[in-house]
Amino acid sequence: MEAFAHLIRTLDSTNKTNVKVAALAAYFREAPDPDKVWTIAILSHRRPPRPVNTRLLREWAAEMAGIPMWLFEESYHIVGDLAETIALVLPHPENGGAPLPSLSEYLEDMVGLKPLDEVEKKAYVWKQWGRMDYYQRFVFNKFITGGFRIGISQKLMTRALAQATGVDEPLLAYRLMGNWDPATTGFAELVLEARDSDRDARPFPFYLAYALQDGPEALGDPAAWLMEHKWDGIRAQVLLRNGEVYVWSRGEELVTDQYPEFQSLVNTVPEGTVLDGEILPYPKGEIGSFRDLQKRLGRKSISAALLKKTPVILRAYDLLEWEGKDIRHLPFRERRALLDPLVAPLAPDPEIPLDLSVTAEVKDWKAAALERGRARELRSEGLMLKHRDAPYGVGRKKGDWWKWKVDPYTVDAVLTYAMRGHGRRSNLFTDYTFALWDQKEDGKRELVTFAKAYSGLTDAEFRQVDAWIKRHTLERFGPVRSVEPEQVFEIAFEGIAASGRHKSGVATRFPRIVRWRKDKPAAEADTLQTLKRWIPEL
Repeated sequence: MEAFAHLIRTLDSTNKTNVKVAALAAYFREAPDPDKVWTIAILSHRRPPRPVNTRLLREWAAEMAGIPMWLFEESYHIVGDLAETIALVLPHPENGGAPLPSLSEYLEDMVGLKPLDEVEKKAYVWKQWGRMDYYQRFVFNKFITGGFRIGISQKLMTRALAQATGVDEPLLAYRLMGNWDPATTGFAELVLEARDSDRDARPFPFYLAYALQDGPEALGDPAAWLMEHKWDGIRAQVLLRNGEVYVWSRGEELVTDQYPEFQSLVNTVPEGTVLDGEILPYPKGEIGSFRDLQKRLGRKSISAALLKKTPVILRAYDLLEWEGKDIRHLPFRERRALLDPLVAPLAPDPEIPLDLSVTAEVKDWKAAALERGRARELRSEGLMLKHRDAPYGVGRKKGDWWKWKVDPYTVDAVLTYAMRGHGRRSNLFTDYTFALWDQKEDGKRELVTFAKAYSGLTDAEFRQVDAWIKRHTLERFGPVRSVEPEQVFEIAFEGIAASGRHKSGVATRFPRIVRWRKDKPAAEADTLQTLKRWIPEL
């Protein structure tokens, strides 16, 4: 446990990815195998269920610290994290320095703690708090509250594990998928031992485009380029090898189980094929919104009802492997010459979740701009510009692939609520809720919240807004404050959809602050009706 707590302290004290990877890799080289397996489980979201109610933990912590509950709750509101608050308020350990049980022992205790009665749970928790230093308590509390999230992605963890073991990252990502129990699975079995399906499951590195900042004229002769729409879904590779289908997201996560409809491709797409494309929601035989797709993301199982309500397709735009051969070195036009006749005949079949992202020649840049102007009508994000002779590269490189996105939507909105930030901004109000005017038929207006945003201002501006919020607070709700509706901010967002879950009736995608409109009074902020006019289905 001491080594794991030290690891978390190291990870928590740096923003540098290389430092985090090096610390994780060193831990994976030195930790006992059971602790390695549990660490992998924790960082890939296989945490034990929460064994103790958080209300009880707050009461026990306040009692052990000898402080009234109101003081503990106020401290919690300021800190913003229950595990950290408990670790801070508890007295120094009386028997600190004594060796602690291993990480795996603690996590197996968590599993066994759940059925115990309240007296037994309290005795166990107090015993552990009394023997731990601050960071050990912090980690222990994260486990027991069921909220162990420390900003380490599974991809970053996999990279570190690859450094420690010498096993390739994509292969590790494949081996760590599926249902496995950290209490019964060995490290060698999970990570090191070869499997017959290892080669079949491995994807190719994704090739990524750079954003085109200005117009495309600097790209030269338009005849050297092909254009297609940039679809707003989940980038994926679909592998068909040895009678199996494997679906990989751009984040190098194996997500086959989330898209069971792709199993039908085994019988329709030739063996030894790897397709690159975009997974899109396809309700009622047409592209849905990204909000539709979100209903499918991150689920361990997909119900028949959800499959029927929100089916998906792969809109293919590249062919990376054909007849079992890697063809990434071929020019893009040659890869498309193989892809188009493969996919086009299948696309009209509603039982096959596959269609084609159509490419077009660029006659001139003015014509490309006109096509880009149709993007929202077609539910795309803009255009992709791809050089005819480009091979399929690795990673993000400038030169051959460019994304030319449409300009974001923008509205002027009123700040109505604020909440404290996290990390270095935990002492400032930096997470904001914004509202627009809802124009009633009787001529009256009221502000209705529609989006939250916490990025886009400079540190100096955040401090200025924070000072204003503290002077103009109307009500307090724990860490949240309502404020006088006076300040206007320009908010940008990438997409918009109707939503029955929000009072405003709309949901925005990737909202962020563009600027603080000190020049504009709240009465002149935009209306909800303006926002709704941008929703295609309305």
